[in-house]
Amino acid sequence: MPALVRLQKFLADGGVASRRASEQMILDGRIAINGQIVKELGTKVEPGRDRVSVDGKPVNVKRKVYLALNKPRGMVCSRKDEHQRPRIYDLLPREWEHLHSVGRLDYNSEGLIFLTNDGEFSLRLTHPRYGVRKKYIAVVEGLVSPDLLREFCVGIYHEGDRLKAERARLISSTSGQSTVELELAEGKYREVRRLFESRGRTMKRLVRVQIGKIKLGELRPGKWRTLTETEIKSLLS
Repeated sequence: MPALVRLQKFLADGGVASRRASEQMILDGRIAINGQIVKELGTKVEPGRDRVSVDGKPVNVKRKVYLALNKPRGMVCSRKDEHQRPRIYDLLPREWEHLHSVGRLDYNSEGLIFLTNDGEFSLRLTHPRYGVRKKYIAVVEGLVSPDLLREFCVGIYHEGDRLKAERARLISSTSGQSTVELELAEGKYREVRRLFESRGRTMKRLVRVQIGKIKLGELRPGKWRTLTETEIKSLLS
């Protein structure tokens, strides 16, 4: 019997999008198999035999690539930017411009971010149900009290979202600023910044230093490296 795979998995493996995003593309009628539009999520394909296309363009399963990059401040993670700001993709070789970022860091944030063409890998690292932890170093104006950090670990509500740190500790503090280490599991939009902003604190610097067991280490701003097989397995375990 031929090896059949679900269409959304095929698209994720082909680097088109995450499995969840691929499902929406199927429902939107953007995917065709052998020239016929399909909208059924249970549809299966035979890799190497069936011709799959997205918006009329063929999908070719590529070798899977996994990169760790130290995003500098002042760059966007979007593939296109209406303000023509520098992109993290400008730091990569041209043959890797098809990769997508696993989650995002906003324009003013720095640190560790992964890029890949493996949609399943992206899903495993970004969906809340997997709870992959991410560690940040935040520098904020003013004195941060232990009570405030305990409040973050209990969880707060901000603009309809429940924001929560799994762990938070004060690294250093002066009358002018405080340096805090936070560990998060869900990674909601601008979650670290929103935690402090909800309590009237201004963020001066935010660096993501770890995802799962992978640390930023000595990777310099603007530089990238490939993840090892052991590192990839540790992120998926």
